[in-house]
Amino acid sequence: MKRNLISVITLVLLVVNIVLTAIMMFSVVSTNSKTAALVTDISSAISLDLNGSKGDAQVNVPIADVVPYTIADLQILLKKETPAEGEEADQSDHYAVLSVTLSMNSKHKDYKTYGEDMTTREDMIRGEIIDVVQQYTLKEAQDNPEQIQKDILARVQQLFGSDFVFDVSFSNKLLQ
Repeated sequence: MKRNLISVITLVLLVVNIVLTAIMMFSVVSTNSKTAALVTDISSAISLDLNGSKGDAQVNVPIADVVPYTIADLQILLKKETPAEGEEADQSDHYAVLSVTLSMNSKHKDYKTYGEDMTTREDMIRGEIIDVVQQYTLKEAQDNPEQIQKDILARVQQLFGSDFVFDVSFSNKLLQ
């Protein structure tokens, strides 16, 4: 009789366990779906904000319309770091050796005017790139190359008065 009673208690506990697990699953799944919807809404709002802001808007250009122009082997002296109080100053010169690639939109209205013959304007572009990179210390250049690329892009777009150049990337970068 005792064995039979233990079997019945085990069966009842098993059924209670299955029922509580089912209730828990339904409550967790509904909460999880609500959380996923909330995260999706927030990420959509952030994405809209990033794409809607004037300065950081990404330009989507089909790869067939992208024309790269590379300015190779730029050797640029970086700004010296100013030491914090109590620290010794690093008096050595630091250099950046870069190859910069400008991505141009061949379907842009200004591409025919400026982009088809970039070699005649390469020295002006080199000057803008050097001016931007010289403003950074070695540590700043190592920590935030994206900001350097954004600054170069802004200066090149300002130079041409157009946004047919829509991206700047480093195809070769050595900081020393």
